[in-house]
Amino acid sequence: MNDFVIHVHSILRWAIVLTGIWAVIRALKGVTGKTPFTGADSKAGLFFMIFCDLQLLVGLILLFISPLAKAGMSDMAAAMKNPTLRFFTVEHEFMAVIAIALVHIGKSKVKKAATDAQKHKLALIFFGIALVLIFVLIPWPFREALGKGWF
Repeated sequence: MNDFVIHVHSILRWAIVLTGIWAVIRALKGVTGKTPFTGADSKAGLFFMIFCDLQLLVGLILLFISPLAKAGMSDMAAAMKNPTLRFFTVEHEFMAVIAIALVHIGKSKVKKAATDAQKHKLALIFFGIALVLIFVLIPWPFREALGKGWF
């Protein structure tokens, strides 16, 4: 069960990366090209938010079934001294919640913005910061001691 959930979590990472890049590129084009805010711009942010929410749900399941998370939670003092355990017990989850909150706040502010220029600017700021956090919190294969597989 744990391996299956980790695999789903890993696949969802790519959906988030792709939709996040899509949302940021659309916002950047809107800011630089002064284009109208269209349904496609709104959908890019919506899909980014939906995949982030799905990832959060899968991540919460992992938090309760993963041996790595259980090891970290059982002895938090020891987990804080071990960089790998600290990352997967505290840092990964904390940054994920902040990134997802930024996506939600951004989506809400974009919806309420009065002008297309404001919508694009807010989308670029909030989705861009969230995407940077997401890139930092992903245990990429090239990250020493933290690296997981590409899929």
